[in-house]
Amino acid sequence: MMFYRKYKAFRNYFFAALAIGGLLFSSCMKKEVYPEIPEIAFQSFYLEFDTGLYATRGFLTISFKDGNGDIGLRTNQKEPPFDTGSVYYYNYIIDYYEMQNGTFVKVPLDPSFNARIPYLTPNDPNKAIKGIIVDTLPLNPLPLHDTVKFKFFIYDRALNKSNVDSTPPIILRRR
Repeated sequence: MMFYRKYKAFRNYFFAALAIGGLLFSSCMKKEVYPEIPEIAFQSFYLEFDTGLYATRGFLTISFKDGNGDIGLRTNQKEPPFDTGSVYYYNYIIDYYEMQNGTFVKVPLDPSFNARIPYLTPNDPNKAIKGIIVDTLPLNPLPLHDTVKFKFFIYDRALNKSNVDSTPPIILRRR
């Protein structure tokens, strides 16, 4: 019985010391510092095929960083400049290109692949954030050309435009 009390006391002191050590260690860790203008980077693009010859949808993955964390919009955030008629209504812009006669040509789509990133600002004094966004892009109806690419960028709530990045050429047909 005496051993159990000593073990229990040791365990309590051990976990208390571990918690205090963790707090001290985390307070010494360097906080992430990123520019206030968002930065994005292409990560990957995967195709999904049905039983046919052509891909039916793609999965675009990008990474992002933002120093003040003002990325994303709330669902009900539709007042100017984020109203439906504004270029800022969508904060994730994805342009679609098809290779035509050896040159990539921007093809307008209706509906577009543009999207609204949800509100991502952390509840933390250090607002710097980074993360990954995966977006599903339907490829129906099938494009006229089998080689495409996407260019994309994001806006933050201060209307700062990130850098523009793109996918490499993507062949939509099975080989």
